[in-house]
This record gives sequence, C-alpha cells and structure tokens, in this order.
Amino acid sequence: MNEPAANLIRRLEEIESEHGRIESQLNDPAVLVQHTQVRALMIRRTTIGATVDAWKRWKWRRHEMESAATLAGDADAAIAALAREEMRRAEQECDALLAQLVHELVTADDRAVTRLILEVRAGVGGDEASLWAGDLINMYGRYCKARGWQVEEMESKAGDVGGVTHAVLGITGDGAWSALGYEGGTHQVKRVPATEAQGRIHTSTATVAVLPEPESIDESIDPSEVRETVTTAQGPGGQNVNKVSTAVHLVHTPTGIEVRMQETRSQLQNRDKAWRLLRARVLERRSAEAHARRATERSAMIGSGDRAEKIRTYRAKENIAVDHRIEQSFALDALLAGDMQPLVDALAIKDIADRVQQL
Repeated sequence: MNEPAANLIRRLEEIESEHGRIESQLNDPAVLVQHTQVRALMIRRTTIGATVDAWKRWKWRRHEMESAATLAGDADAAIAALAREEMRRAEQECDALLAQLVHELVTADDRAVTRLILEVRAGVGGDEASLWAGDLINMYGRYCKARGWQVEEMESKAGDVGGVTHAVLGITGDGAWSALGYEGGTHQVKRVPATEAQGRIHTSTATVAVLPEPESIDESIDPSEVRETVTTAQGPGGQNVNKVSTAVHLVHTPTGIEVRMQETRSQLQNRDKAWRLLRARVLERRSAEAHARRATERSAMIGSGDRAEKIRTYRAKENIAVDHRIEQSFALDALLAGDMQPLVDALAIKDIADRVQQL
C-alpha cells in the first residue's frame, strides 16, 4: 500500500473512532443535560456520518473480495469462475466507495457550515463600480432563491446613481458555504456603463468576502475582549438620527477588528447583527493565520479568497465570465440571472482534486 493510501485509511479509521466516541457521549446522561455540547456533537455526527457509513461498507466489501480471491483458485472450475466474478464486482464497488470516501472526507467540514456572511464592496470605477456591486448582490440573491436558502440583508449602503457601495448579506442553508465559499476576491467587469454617452468600455471592480458564521459567540470570541459603544446613528435617517442611541460599535481588542451597525432603529437588532459580523470577521482572521502556518487549508486550493485577488472577469461584449482559477468561461447573462451552478460545480471539481493531493 502506497503512502497516500495508507494516510487515507489511517484518517478514515480516526474518523470512525471519533464517531464511536460521539455516540457514547450522546448516550451519557451527564452530557445530555449540556444542550450546547449536545448540539455540537449532533452536528459533528451528521457531518462525518456519511463518511463512516461508506468506510464500513468499503471494509465489508474488501473482506468479501479477499474471500473470493481465496476461492478463485478452487479446483472446481464453476466455483472458481463464480469467485472471479464476485472479485470483479467487489473490486468495482470498492473503487467507487473509495472515490466517495475521498469526496466525503475533503468536503465534510464545508458541509457542516450552513450559515455565512457575504460582503460586497464597490471597488474602482466610481458610480459604475457601485452599479456593478449591486449587480453582484442581485446575482447572489437570485442564486440563493433558486437553492431555497434564506437571505437576510444585514447592511446596505446605496450608491449615488444606484447599486451599492457596500452590502452585507446573511445566508443560511444546507450547502451554502460549499457553494459560495469560492466567491471571495475581486470581481472585474468590462462593459459600457449606462451613463456612458459615447459607448466606451469601462473597467470596474467590486470585492467580495465570504465568511463562515460561527454558531455562537462563545465559539470564536471571549466577550470580555470586546469593547462595545452605543451611539446615535450617523447620516440621513429622519428624527431618529442623532437623538436616540441605536447604533452599536464593537471593537475586538486583540485584533483591532471594528464593526459598526446602524441599519435598524432597534438597538437590540443592531447589536445582534454587529456581533454576528464581528465574530465572522474574527473567525476569518484566525483562519487566515492558520492558513499561514498550514498550507492545507481550503483557501490554499483554488485561491486565497483575499479581496485583492482577481478571481473573475466579466466581459459584456463577448457575454462571458472567465474564472481565472480554472480558466473556464461561462455565459454572462445566465450567470447574472442567478444560474451559478455550472460555475460552482466546476470550481468544486478543481477544489476537491487539489485537496485530495493534501490528504
């Protein structure tokens, strides 16, 4: 057995042992009263459950294949022929199960993330950049609707002529992170702006950040490390502005990360949104630091997800969008209409292939 295969089997054995420990803990009365711990254990059990089931079936079929190999040398020709046929079927099923196991193994953690925060900011290009950022927000909204995911507008700042200069969406749904986790980076568009009288093509950008959202504050932030200030809202907004303290400003002192939220007139709602965004940004920072130490993180495979990295160019004249990480083109009009699945699938194939090499 070669080293990669041995590493894979060793990892699968570790996951099976972990699954057994989780089952034991979930049957322990002392654990069952700890609701937060029970929820975490159940999420983890679900995350690795398919992997464990496939692994057990692979071991069973592998045993049957070895038994058939023993009978393949039988003196009775009929028995030997049946044994060889069983060996062939078992080998095919083992190969298919092994491919499934590799897929399950490298995507398990992604599937466990069902909530994320997606931020879009207008980049270079003036008013056209704001319009482009708005187009991206609409594209993601349409895709999420088609997938049946819940979308919450956490923050939105309109551009002077339309679109947005900055928008934050909270997205919840099975598979959301697995699909949208590839979107982080700079999105460049080349097109004739609606405001361009002479038909000249302009280049504008918008940046996207996709942050997995922790299940609870305690998972990522010690509340004692956060400085909170409640102030009046800033900017247009009617009588509430500068009269009622509803805006929430949070500073995570160890990292210096700041969040200010004033989208609603409810201090409680603004606080909830601010905490969610803060803990997602802190988690992103910690993940980046971990990536710097270990080149096996998800972001090492198809791109860092950094805002400065140009991941895709949208060319209106040719009606194509080129993803630079996989050098594939997709129909621009379909993509902006929310038909992102072919792109997502292509990125996932590349991502999984790259991550398999890191096992």
